[in-house]
Parts: sequence; structure tokens; C-alpha cells
Amino acid sequence: MATMDSATFEQLVVEALDSLPAAFAEYLANVEVIVERRPTREQRRLLGLKPWQTAYGMYYGVPLTERTSSMLVLPDTIVIFQEPLERDFRSAAELRAQVQRTVLHEIAHVFGISDDRLRELGAY
Repeated sequence: MATMDSATFEQLVVEALDSLPAAFAEYLANVEVIVERRPTREQRRLLGLKPWQTAYGMYYGVPLTERTSSMLVLPDTIVIFQEPLERDFRSAAELRAQVQRTVLHEIAHVFGISDDRLRELGAY
């Protein structure tokens, strides 16, 4: 499959968000979801990635489980990385499924679910 234009790829992300149950919407009202081509050097450093590793998404913020009523927090951000997803998932169906999975994975972090817990739940 050829590389998608950014608008088409972003539509996959929107579809993944639109597929969420309505009850999640209020919890995600202060979360910005953006698409970037690939992780920057700084993002790779923050994620602790080795040169041969990649990331499909990233969450910046304070998980809901760690917030207090007196805490002032900036809006959370989820970043979905287009290039690694397109490279690793070549068919349209595989790409759509992995974008969905990546969006859900990053949303799990908003709710305070760690990568270790996601592994325990079989989400990896």
C-alpha cells in the first residue's frame, strides 16, 4: 500500500475516536489527539527507545487516576505517528486495525493504565 496523505490517515484516527462509547467522551474532552509523521528525537528519548525501536503513539499528560481536585493541569495530548504505522502495516485493513489499537492504547494511559497492566490484560 502506498503512503496515505495526512488527511486520509487522520480520518482513520477520527474513526477510531468516533468508535468509542459515548461515556468516554466527557473524560476525553480535555485531550488533544494529533498526528505526526514520526517521533522526534526528543519524543524517542522520552519514550526510552533504542535506535532500532519505534513507537506508534505517545501520551503526554497527567493520568486521570493521578489528578486531584486542586491540581491545575494542561490539556493532555495523544500523538499518533503515521510513518511507523504505515511502514509496519501494509494493507488498508491491517493499518485501520492498528490505528484503532494504538488510539485505544494511548487512551488507556489517560485513564492511568500502564504498559505493564496492558500486557497483563493481553492488549499487546
